[in-house]
Amino acid sequence: MGRLSVLWGLGGISVLLLYAIARLTGIGLDSFAFDYRWYHWLLLFLNVAFMAYSEGYKGFQKAYSPRLAARIKYMRDYPRLSHFLLAPLFSMGYFHTTRRRLVTTYAMTAAIIVFIYVAHQLPQPWRGILDIGVVVGLSWGLISILIYSWQALTWNEFPYSPEVP
Repeated sequence: MGRLSVLWGLGGISVLLLYAIARLTGIGLDSFAFDYRWYHWLLLFLNVAFMAYSEGYKGFQKAYSPRLAARIKYMRDYPRLSHFLLAPLFSMGYFHTTRRRLVTTYAMTAAIIVFIYVAHQLPQPWRGILDIGVVVGLSWGLISILIYSWQALTWNEFPYSPEVP
């Protein structure tokens, strides 16, 4: 059951991120149908750099991905039926974690929902410019999740906490 939990957890998260990346890539590419002015290109460059650093590097690579990988490893090493059934949610920290992690996870989810709502209100090319940066951050995140998960599952010692109670 532990190995199936790993497949379901990591697979579910990967599919979720791939779906978002594919959907937002299309919206981002649609923005190029507009005549970009110099300030559009500048904002695109700044947004991609900002999202790569803040979402990809700081958010995913330095914080979220190592913890998610540690939780994937935890599911493999300590299998439970509830963790298996809800493996993607367990891996993302939605339950069986510290109080602080629960608050952070749900607050970040709420912030992301608000961000998505606001982004949907933007007209092109502004929405596309924003979405291209998000695609870069999510792509970085997916790659870092896969790398950290590989390390967590193959290394004898994985130096990150799964933050379980």
